[in-house]
Amino acid sequence: MKFTDSPVIELPVRDAVLSFQQDNGSLHVGTTVWPCSLVLVKFAERWAPPQTPENPYSSLLDFRAKRAVELGAGCGVAAMGLYLLGLTDVVITDIPAVMPALKRNLKRNKPVLGKNLKHAILHWNKADQIAALSPPYDVVVATDVVYIEETVGPLISTMEAMVKDDGVVLLGYQLRSPEAHKVFWEMCEGVFGIEKVPHEDLHPDYAYEETDVYILRKKKKETETS
Repeated sequence: MKFTDSPVIELPVRDAVLSFQQDNGSLHVGTTVWPCSLVLVKFAERWAPPQTPENPYSSLLDFRAKRAVELGAGCGVAAMGLYLLGLTDVVITDIPAVMPALKRNLKRNKPVLGKNLKHAILHWNKADQIAALSPPYDVVVATDVVYIEETVGPLISTMEAMVKDDGVVLLGYQLRSPEAHKVFWEMCEGVFGIEKVPHEDLHPDYAYEETDVYILRKKKKETETS
């Protein structure tokens, strides 16, 4: 499949098909489905248990009994897709301007999901909104969220606050802004251990040359010796 900017994007996940209505005429980037979300979901589908013992991602992608939050969810593609792969408790977040598109797509996919997933307004620079979501989470999901330099610091702080010490951030990434790109990875290295998924491990039908998946884990903080 090739990525398309058509008004409706369909994403098969195992035996189901998710359907997302876009609003490409909107001034808000969150009302468009971007490739990173599709790539991340299909990577997870390819390797999610049950799989062979040689599966290098079986532990990472065993979502049973795990809580997850998606940051800057837009149309909610990643969260809904990963929910179908086993996540039991999912919160989908974005800013107020994007909520109508997100709610529309949650309603659109309720027959497939079986229920309405939880959603919440979240500004990355508002500690009270972060606290209201009862972190930390086992899995933090973010796709195509690095494109404005000024938001990089709050984004990384939110990721750090949201993820458990032994949890993971699943990041779908594509270079959008050289300035934001530089700051993001410089700041990331101070907080997270970074693992880039080899392109050959992505789903062969959803492996775009310019799109990557990263696994971020909190670095252990050095304890002061007395």
